[in-house]
Amino acid sequence: MRQFDLCLSSEGSEVVLATSSDEKHPPENIIDGNPETFWTTTGMFPQEFIICFHKHVKVEKLIIQSYLALCPLLVPPLVNSTQKPMVRTLKIEKTKSKEPVDFERWIERDFVHTEGQLQNEEILVHDGYCTYLRFIITKAFDHFISVHCVSAEGLVVSNHS
Repeated sequence: MRQFDLCLSSEGSEVVLATSSDEKHPPENIIDGNPETFWTTTGMFPQEFIICFHKHVKVEKLIIQSYLALCPLLVPPLVNSTQKPMVRTLKIEKTKSKEPVDFERWIERDFVHTEGQLQNEEILVHDGYCTYLRFIITKAFDHFISVHCVSAEGLVVSNHS
């Protein structure tokens, strides 16, 4: 069986929930396969989104691409040069249910600060059987971030009955 990106909207996946939305940068951009589009948070944390696969899958590797949105019109400057932004933390939960309920903790990861460039986090995973994934951004380096892509490499186990 061949592995492919299970998160792509062209493969039938969809974002079924996002805690913030901007009409120019909607959450659907996370899974559209276009590196030029993205979803942006609208401030406060935590922020989250849920991806539905519409089938039972086995995820073996996750790739998350995000960017710290340092727009001087949107983000207040740091008080002094020694002030450090918060560590950015991402939690990922999964469920095997036919509905987005009964999520279990799966992964928690601190990202490395990469100011001025796209963050590209690869996570090799175990026990990746699921129908939905919930991504919870609990902390960020600043007030606004963008998520450009979530990729889940793996296999389709079965279709929903």
